[in-house]
Amino acid sequence: MNEHHHHDHEHGHHHPKQPDLEDQPITYYKVMTEALADLLVEKGIFSADELRAQMEQQDTRAPIFGAKLIARAWKDEAFKARLIADVNGAAAEMDIDAGDIPIRGVENTDDVHNVVVCTLCSCYPRSLIGLPPDWYKSRAYRSRTVREPRKVLAEFGTDMPDDIDVRVHDSTADLRFLVIPKRPEGTDDMSEEELATLVTRDSMIGVSVAKSPDA
Repeated sequence: MNEHHHHDHEHGHHHPKQPDLEDQPITYYKVMTEALADLLVEKGIFSADELRAQMEQQDTRAPIFGAKLIARAWKDEAFKARLIADVNGAAAEMDIDAGDIPIRGVENTDDVHNVVVCTLCSCYPRSLIGLPPDWYKSRAYRSRTVREPRKVLAEFGTDMPDDIDVRVHDSTADLRFLVIPKRPEGTDDMSEEELATLVTRDSMIGVSVAKSPDA
């Protein structure tokens, strides 16, 4: 069995299987974030209304932006290479704002399946695939995906054969990941717009795979 994980965070070993979204104390970083936002508003760098509008824009982001990138990569090998090397730069080619935090593309192949986690919190390319689902932020997913990725994938209905190398990528505040799913078979005649409809949020996290329309 081949399993690899790439991460810089330390993580514990005793985690309940329930989401821990509302039961945590206010952290140092949350306090600092709120204090910095208040200071920037006070200094006139931006207004409270502009801050609210930006937060609202982020909250309404949908997976369609990431799906468009994947569909282009499926149709254009040269673009795929650029997407793997620099998601932000490749997105800019399509007039898609991927944000300022670097994002790296990781491609699923016949031999490799990638899955993304953030073991500390919920670092995630929101600008491309929308808000992270609750399960992505839960302790269970954050801890178990590193320790037993095949079992976690199976719980999502994604069974990985033993000859597939499962690689776990740990997102951080400084680097995010976007999974490039395998292109489904039988889609050779589909347009880029049609292909984009096959790409889901979960397939870009890596807990599921992209499927053909008749699957």
